[in-house]
Amino acid sequence: MEVNVLLFPDFETLDAFGPVEILGRSGEYLLNYVSMDGGMVRSRQGAEIATRPLEDVSETGILLVPGGIGTRLLVHDHGFLTQLGEAAQRADYCLTVCTGSALLAKTGLLDGRRATSNKRAMDWVVSVNPAVNWVHRARWVVDGKFYTSSGVSAGTDMALGFLADRFGQEAAEEAALGAEYLWNRDSDNDPFACDAQQP
Repeated sequence: MEVNVLLFPDFETLDAFGPVEILGRSGEYLLNYVSMDGGMVRSRQGAEIATRPLEDVSETGILLVPGGIGTRLLVHDHGFLTQLGEAAQRADYCLTVCTGSALLAKTGLLDGRRATSNKRAMDWVVSVNPAVNWVHRARWVVDGKFYTSSGVSAGTDMALGFLADRFGQEAAEEAALGAEYLWNRDSDNDPFACDAQQP
């Protein structure tokens, strides 16, 4: 199965490459880096990635949508949102990290569904689409084929949870061990949620 990692200017590097590290380790997935028009895409941290046009890759498989400061402009980009919505509808699974869920929410595909996002940006994310059942305390949330995660490193935990759902706990643990990553296995355990910081 193919994983189409959808990149855009000023995406958050770890949002994309935390899950890429995990999914790539499984041996089950072919990774593609895509953007709306193809070409080089630069992350917020300056990583430049060569991408293919989204329309050139498989219409099924997994769509991975990172977040980052670039999402603030894209929630107003009708052309981008139309293509994102079409790609997400075709995908077997759609995974978002951080404010990537705001982009997906803006397409309407999360209306009435449970989802989460970066807690530091949650007020903005909710304002993008209040019709989503936003979960304010979760490391990641699963609703049907949609997996949404909290901020940045939470995408790695979500990717491991996704592997566990598809191939079993042992496969996820093996991927975490290979990456020397301490996996937060509890999707409800979000130490960065706003209410978790209260005394």
